Amino acid sequence: MRNPANLVGGVGSGQPISLLESVNIHFSYENGYKVFENINISVGQDKFVGIVGPSGIGKSTLLRIMGGFLAPDSGATYLMGKKITKPTPKVVFVHQSIITFPWMTALENVMLSPRSMKVPQSEAEIVAMKALEDVGLQGFEELYPKEMSGGMRQRVAIARALAANPMVLLMDEPFSHLDELTAEGLRQDIYNILFRVDTPLKGVVLVSHNLTEVLELADEIYILNNIPATVVGKLVVDIPRPRSIRNPKFSEYLDFLYTKLSPPGGKKNE
Repeated sequence: MRNPANLVGGVGSGQPISLLESVNIHFSYENGYKVFENINISVGQDKFVGIVGPSGIGKSTLLRIMGGFLAPDSGATYLMGKKITKPTPKVVFVHQSIITFPWMTALENVMLSPRSMKVPQSEAEIVAMKALEDVGLQGFEELYPKEMSGGMRQRVAIARALAANPMVLLMDEPFSHLDELTAEGLRQDIYNILFRVDTPLKGVVLVSHNLTEVLELADEIYILNNIPATVVGKLVVDIPRPRSIRNPKFSEYLDFLYTKLSPPGGKKNE
C-alpha cells in the first residue's frame, strides 16, 4: 500500500525544544521481560499526541514513564528540557477508570487537586468552579457521582486534572468505559476543552486502542509494535477539524495504522 503523506519513521531532528520528550526509553519488568527498546516520543507545544499499539504492548506503562510515575531502565523524559525524575503537577494523569469519590460532590472532587497543592480553601473553590465550567459542568457542582452519567463523571475527572494547572495532560483510554454515543459527544468537545486560550495546558498525550478516536483527536500519532516494543512509525494527521470518517484521507490513515499494528511475525502480542 502507498504510504500516506506525512508519515515518517520516528522522532524528527532539528526541531525546537519539545514541551515533553521521552528519549531512548528502555524498560523491563522485574521478571526480566523487556517491554520497551529505544522509545523516542516528542510532544510539541500546543500538540495533541496519540500513542497506539497492539493490546498488551505496554502503552499505559509508557504513559506512566512519561509522567515520572515509573522510572525507565535507561533513557529519560524531559519537560521543557528539564529531566523528570518524579511526578510533577505540571504533568497530570487521567486514568481509564473514571475515578470520582462517591461521598464528594463534583465541586469537592475537583477541589482535591488544588487543595493537594496547599491552595487555600476559598481559592481552591474558585479554581474548581472554573475547571467545571471549562468542561461544561457549570450548574452541576453539587451533584454526587451517583447522580451523574458516565460522561459527566469523566468530565469531573478531567476538570480535576485541569484544576492542577498542568502543562501536559496524559490520558489513558479516557473514553473506554463510556458508551459510544457518550464517548462521541465527549470527543467532539475534548479538543476545545483542553486547548482553551485561558489555560496553561500546552500538550496532551492520549493512549487508546480505538484508532478512529485517535485519528479524530490527534495532531500526531506514534505507533508502537514489536517485542520488545519500538516506535515503528509516526503519523502527522493532516485533516482539518472537525474531522469526518468519510474523508478519504481519514480512511487512508486508518488503513495505514491497521497495517502497522499487525502482529510482528504473525505472533499475537500477549
